[in-house]
Amino acid sequence: MSAHCQLTGVKPVFGNNVSHSHRRTRRRWDPNIQQRRYWLPGEGRYVRLTLSARAIKTIDRIGINKAIAQIRARGEKV
Repeated sequence: MSAHCQLTGVKPVFGNNVSHSHRRTRRRWDPNIQQRRYWLPGEGRYVRLTLSARAIKTIDRIGINKAIAQIRARGEKV
């Protein structure tokens, strides 16, 4: 599963682990990505989305129809 949110577009960010002796090694911070299935009443079907936890809360607030419109406006296929 790709660590990429379809609604917010959040991706992993990269940086360094810094030890006590100040040695640096590369690491990455992954977003909290979940797969959710939503019912689209206008289309009469389910859609499976890969979302961050923050995007799931956003869909709860604005609704699935508005969220799908935003995803399609970004050019992603749903």
